[in-house]
Amino acid sequence: MMRLDPTFQSQLMQERDRLISLLHCFRQAKVMVVGDLTLDEFLTGRVERLSREAPVAILRHEETRRIPGGGANAIYNCASLGAQVLAVGLVGDDEQGRALRSIFEAVQINTQGILVEEERPTVTKTRISGHARQSVTQQIVRLDRKSDEPPSQHHQQALAHYIAEQIDRVDAVVGSDYGDGVLSDPVIRAIAAAPRLVIDAQVDLDRFRGATLFTPNLPEAELAVGYAIANAADLQRAGQDLLQKTGAKAVLITRGEEGMSLFEADGEQHHIPAFNRTDVFDVTGAGDTVVAALTLALVSGANFWEAAVLGNLAASLVVRVFGTATTTVEAMEAALLQLTEPGVG
Repeated sequence: MMRLDPTFQSQLMQERDRLISLLHCFRQAKVMVVGDLTLDEFLTGRVERLSREAPVAILRHEETRRIPGGGANAIYNCASLGAQVLAVGLVGDDEQGRALRSIFEAVQINTQGILVEEERPTVTKTRISGHARQSVTQQIVRLDRKSDEPPSQHHQQALAHYIAEQIDRVDAVVGSDYGDGVLSDPVIRAIAAAPRLVIDAQVDLDRFRGATLFTPNLPEAELAVGYAIANAADLQRAGQDLLQKTGAKAVLITRGEEGMSLFEADGEQHHIPAFNRTDVFDVTGAGDTVVAALTLALVSGANFWEAAVLGNLAASLVVRVFGTATTTVEAMEAALLQLTEPGVG
């Protein structure tokens, strides 16, 4: 863990027991995650020779890994942190969709809200990587499977109907919008009834106006406000503009190695420094981890600052791992104890 600003570390030490108690409440949370579901495939092989057919390497297959990506990663993160999760989204009538459901069901994620649309493939990102003997594995190509057509009206309404039936059973809803069509107008109207609604969307944030909390990263925030965020004054202006644009109770702008900036509708503002700038191997899916942890924190009774700190803590752990990853309450507690040890700051 990195050295923290002494003032912030002191605040963290004062709040440590409170933050740990919130972590221990995560397993009591019941959340619904509605999102664009993706299956991430990683095919790895050893380079044997060049092909006679084309100037490309021939790989001898060694391993295939399949893990949840996109909105499916937010679902998996919530489950890894101990919550009871209702997964809502679409998959195709294909082997990839069955694989994704199987991954979820293996960790007791409720998949009744994952509907099958035969006309569309399951969104799948296949990364093919190779290595020679005693060399580093490197990605060679990525193959994407997806449809650019929106889901059918039937499936949009079916998703909205399921959400309306189940929303009273959960403490919060997460909307994870990767632009693949699940967050249609009927679905957005249905999730608006959530007791707490956390939105992680890449574009058009005003579609979700009135949600509890938005979590744009810096490029998404810049796109939403229409100008570059190049300094502290720009950041302050963007936070206020986003609050006005979304009607949210709070907006959390995630800024990578610069940490996070929290703006609340009541005027409260906080900057949370990055907890890990050095051991960063892959930021893929870190935003999904932030959303999962802070949502469970809010459900557990956290205020926005406490929720953002725990989201930041979770992200600082998953970026240490290549590929989309998850963490656990136990790992987060250990990391928090380490951060608040005397002498760390």
